[in-house]
Amino acid sequence: MNPTHIEHIGIAVVSLDESIPVFEKMLGTKCYAIEEVKDQKVKTAFFKVGQTKIELLEPTSPESTIAAFIEKNNGKGGMHHIAFAVEGIENQLAEAKSLGFRLIDETPRGGAEGLTIAFMHPKSTCSVLTELCENKNK
Repeated sequence: MNPTHIEHIGIAVVSLDESIPVFEKMLGTKCYAIEEVKDQKVKTAFFKVGQTKIELLEPTSPESTIAAFIEKNNGKGGMHHIAFAVEGIENQLAEAKSLGFRLIDETPRGGAEGLTIAFMHPKSTCSVLTELCENKNK
């Protein structure tokens, strides 16, 4: 596998309305985008820190994986995943699988900001939920 950089760090939050001002104050920058990803039952907010983005994730349904994550973390959320930018996501997934990594997504799917994404299971990545992202629009 050959990631080009850290694309973003995902942080699960109970409320974007409450969390955005905290992160704006902490990072010294404004949230530049808020987007709902309906098929993932999540609403996202993005901040840019250098080349890396911080993605806040608020569940929009109790059935959301983010809602389940927050529930497991005493209703408080926290660091959810790290995302690496890659080129040729389909080939990167095939390589990851051949190297013995367990994939959550065998096939890439759409994500926030128009990215093509796929997740690797934390049981095979030292307990870190890992996302691969490709910007096919550049």
